[in-house]
Amino acid sequence: MAKRLIPHEADGPIRIDPQDKPVFVCACGLSQNFPFCDGAHKACKSEEDGKVYVYDAERKSVVEVREEG
Repeated sequence: MAKRLIPHEADGPIRIDPQDKPVFVCACGLSQNFPFCDGAHKACKSEEDGKVYVYDAERKSVVEVREEG
């Protein structure tokens, strides 16, 4: 299985208000509906500072945690 390292620092979406209803763009890199937010950033809330998280190819499961640096 291929592994994918998704570099990101954001833990929530970017809100865009160009029309009547706001649009949320993924900023964490985990959305299955990229570039739009699908709520996958909720997984980022348990990530610890100073660590790098490697997600599987589907961006659903952490397969490795590394020390940053």
